[in-house]
Amino acid sequence: MAAQRSPEPAPLTGVIHIGGDIAKIEPAKTRGDRIEKSEKITLPQLDGEFGPERFLDRESSWLDFNTRVLELAEDPDLFLLERLNFLSIVASNLDEFFMVRVAGLKRRIATGLAVPSAAGLSPEEQMEAIAEAAHRLQKRHAMVFHEQVLPALAEHNIQVVGWNDLEPAAKARLREEFFRDIFPILTPLAVDPAHPFPYISGLSLNLAVLVRNPQSGKELFARVKVPDQLDRMVSVDGARAANTSGAPARFIPLETIIAEHLDSLFPGMEVVEHHAFRVTRNEDLEVEEDDAENLLKALEKELLRRRFGPPVRLEVEDSINPAVLELLVSELQIDESEVYKLPAPLDLRGVGAIVRANRPALHYPKHVAHTSRWLNTAETAKEADVFAAARDHDVLLHHPYDSFATSVQAFLAQAAADPRVQAIKQTLYRTSGDSPIIDALIDAAEAGKQVVALVEIKARFDEEANISWARKLERAGVHVVYGIVGLKTHCKLSLVVRREGNTLRRYAHIGTGNYHPSTARFYEDLGIVTCDEQICEDVSRLFNQLSGYAPKTNYKSLLVAPRTLRSGLIEHIDREIENHKAGKQARIQFKCNSMVDEDIIDSLYRASQAGVPVDVVVRGICALRPGVPGLSENIRVRSVLGRFLEHSRVFAFANAGEPKVFIGSADMMHRNLDRRIEALVPVKDPRHIEYLLNMFTIYMSDESNTWHLDSDGLWERHAKNADGEPLRDVQSYYLASRSRKKSRSLA
Repeated sequence: MAAQRSPEPAPLTGVIHIGGDIAKIEPAKTRGDRIEKSEKITLPQLDGEFGPERFLDRESSWLDFNTRVLELAEDPDLFLLERLNFLSIVASNLDEFFMVRVAGLKRRIATGLAVPSAAGLSPEEQMEAIAEAAHRLQKRHAMVFHEQVLPALAEHNIQVVGWNDLEPAAKARLREEFFRDIFPILTPLAVDPAHPFPYISGLSLNLAVLVRNPQSGKELFARVKVPDQLDRMVSVDGARAANTSGAPARFIPLETIIAEHLDSLFPGMEVVEHHAFRVTRNEDLEVEEDDAENLLKALEKELLRRRFGPPVRLEVEDSINPAVLELLVSELQIDESEVYKLPAPLDLRGVGAIVRANRPALHYPKHVAHTSRWLNTAETAKEADVFAAARDHDVLLHHPYDSFATSVQAFLAQAAADPRVQAIKQTLYRTSGDSPIIDALIDAAEAGKQVVALVEIKARFDEEANISWARKLERAGVHVVYGIVGLKTHCKLSLVVRREGNTLRRYAHIGTGNYHPSTARFYEDLGIVTCDEQICEDVSRLFNQLSGYAPKTNYKSLLVAPRTLRSGLIEHIDREIENHKAGKQARIQFKCNSMVDEDIIDSLYRASQAGVPVDVVVRGICALRPGVPGLSENIRVRSVLGRFLEHSRVFAFANAGEPKVFIGSADMMHRNLDRRIEALVPVKDPRHIEYLLNMFTIYMSDESNTWHLDSDGLWERHAKNADGEPLRDVQSYYLASRSRKKSRSLA
């Protein structure tokens, strides 16, 4: 398993705040001062001499995360088509890494803004480490596909074939399909004195073609784009055959079909050779919001610019002609270290047609989410009354084990249809355009309810979709607010105001995941539906802060970034230190996607130095280095990956025997704590607290299948016990727990 060791510069004394290239950037002063900047924090120094080597490098840790995902693809005990899907996920993740992280670092180096990372690496050292690790990861990724997954697929009568593997009848069918469905879309672009080198769009798959004029003998270059609106893997025997359970299934890459028919694109020319290549460009957004009269128009303009970002990676077939490669490198103005030579086919995101093959035995068993037991108060009711349940007790939801449709979706649908509901307020970071959530908000607005949707149109790579359905909401009469300039709105909040008798009662949903019915089926997330007066008052204040002018809003229950979330967590960490010194119960347990923020990490180090046990469950990036003598020997770090994307954030403190637990949207990263609106909500029901603490017990147990991070920054998978038996799969455990409780009513 690939992992990066941090360098060992001379130790520095005390706490140093080398914040990395984006650390502690203050948000721009916003129009109307609708929110104050994050609070300044003065932390006590660590005991002992620990310099930047106490942090693991962020970029290397990200690549390590994708190495862990790749290990799932390598696991022969996993369902075969799920292994192929993990290969596709790694490919997609790497694309985003280059488009955003590598591109951003290159841009900062070019403009002279890059600074050493928190781990002490110079920008140039970071780029060198990234290139070395990424080359190694991509080669391993291709090897797993060719040497492990493809042969295993063949054993199950699923094959990826070449043109010469086909019998005449199959070639004839594909030739007919080519001229009917593919040829009309293709546009060959020549390169000669009259035709400059064409623009190569980011993430497009292309064929570099050399053709020869038979009369002059002169060779010319042309580019043919492989259409991305067509299935990348074409069923040789037709869609019906590919989807017939148990039947042999053969697939051929679309570019292979196009390559075989290049002569039809260049009549009168001789096709000499062809090679597939792919370019990744800088696609990170740069919107100068303070100068933008209209954020929506500014973002639309920036989306257009994004298509023309500079290249940051060139992927080519390893059989490419050196002269053709030299031409591509020259025209794209890319460094040789950014060239990735890989075996065909390139871009394994395109294996979706194979992954979707109708082979139930090669997939995870079908999962049907159950209605949360906290909502099942009326066994005879066709649909649980979310409002009645919330009045009786807080409702804790754990997706995808608990159904999103019968909880969060039902909450908003019932609110839209209920004539007693006066207003609905909703944050939307990511959702689908045909989402029942959007439909519910539109229905409520058309019914005359006051509806406010706070839409984050800067949600990365979802900007275009968000702009589209934001305008759809506006046309329906929804009051659409685009948040606070300089800050992304990432918190997950719903607020419903309902008339009950002579009073108005507020109901809130606060979650860790997006209001996205599709991703709710495979993202692991938590949420609470409550009518707790204090929490609902805070949520109402936060909505007012987001839509109006309220820079000094105070909250009684919520921890809200960028003002109080970091300082609030550190205050709880410090309290655990004091409790431990006083001989009281003390323990800190965090679950998040990423652990990067230096202030939070240093606070956890201080807790460890004081003797407080610290458990961290992290899915992705972790800059915290556990198990270092004198620094972090009381810290354990685990990672859980699997069928579902671990996405919930939980923060638990023993609190002298009266545990305090928060859930919410924030990761321990600078962007979340300094440049986003985030919210953590306290969990108050003792039964829910017990459930969440038990989560940590299961995730941290040596009997669970997890990855362990050591003090050198190396991740090791613990999948089997000493007898070679599989350890408990955490996600399967929760799936089974819902099946056992299916018929159990609320105790």
